[in-house]
Amino acid sequence: MDFLRKFLKSRRWEIAFYALFLLIFFIIFWLEHVDLRAFFYPAVFCSVVGGVILLVQGIQEKKSYEKICVQKRMHADVLKEADLPHTGSWLEEEYRELVQHLCEETISLDDSMNLKYQDMIDYYTVWAHQIKTPIAAMQLHMQDEDTPHARQLREELFRIEQYVEMVLAYLRLDSDSTDYVFREVELDDLIRQAVRKFSLSFIRKKIKLSYEGLSKRVVTDEKWLVFVLEQVLSNALKYTSGGSVCIYLEQEDILCIRDTGIGIAESDLPRIFERGYTGFNGRTDKKASGLGLYLCKRVCSGLGAEISAESAIDQGTTIRIVLPLVKPPVLTGM
Repeated sequence: MDFLRKFLKSRRWEIAFYALFLLIFFIIFWLEHVDLRAFFYPAVFCSVVGGVILLVQGIQEKKSYEKICVQKRMHADVLKEADLPHTGSWLEEEYRELVQHLCEETISLDDSMNLKYQDMIDYYTVWAHQIKTPIAAMQLHMQDEDTPHARQLREELFRIEQYVEMVLAYLRLDSDSTDYVFREVELDDLIRQAVRKFSLSFIRKKIKLSYEGLSKRVVTDEKWLVFVLEQVLSNALKYTSGGSVCIYLEQEDILCIRDTGIGIAESDLPRIFERGYTGFNGRTDKKASGLGLYLCKRVCSGLGAEISAESAIDQGTTIRIVLPLVKPPVLTGM
């Protein structure tokens, strides 16, 4: 019906002129008192011939219309000259050539932009790996010093390392392939691994850690889940001073990380997992990038997990991560 409506609309002037000419001939024959049969027979014959011509044109245009509809659902980079239907009108052929030229330019621009983007990704990937070498060297030089100044420098180096890991995670998530390796792991091992990296921050800020063994096994990628835990702990420590951080299971499969920090405004909560969104806290802390929780959301999606937040100003924040636990086998009686 959509094609029929468009086709008749495109032929409306031709049909209108034909009807007008029939009306003029009818009036002339009637005024001259000519037998109207001399008008009706040619009129019916011409109408039948015109209808056949209109039908043939409609069939031809419907084939072209269906082909164009298919092309509209396809991306421009798969268009070929042979795929664009030819028309009978010289003006429509000009439009066809123009569309084809624009498609070719679009393909060329896409190829050029993809090449530049890939070059940029390769550069930052190499840079992120290379920057790890001087970071490791500085950590090695300061490991024997146990002064407040050295501890502060080690903590700042750890932050730099965290930012580098964030860059690598961002680059890997937008790559064509992922490096997820799923296996059964002890959740406690991953939590302790993440907490251990922030031990200096816990000590320096005098923040109490409340955590007991959870004795749960999960099916996940160890490296990526540790990355999520580190990002959540990093935020908890950044916005908490002199309080506590609790890690516990709310239900069998919901891991909770709760802090007693400054909290998140209610208006910001729906958007904290968006890329680049920093909210009120981010405007207060000019160093916030708004990427940490966004990456956590992306990673959790790839791991088959879910992450959410509950918070209120000056009442702390609770991050909940729903994890795919390993279910114990069901034993049946003999």
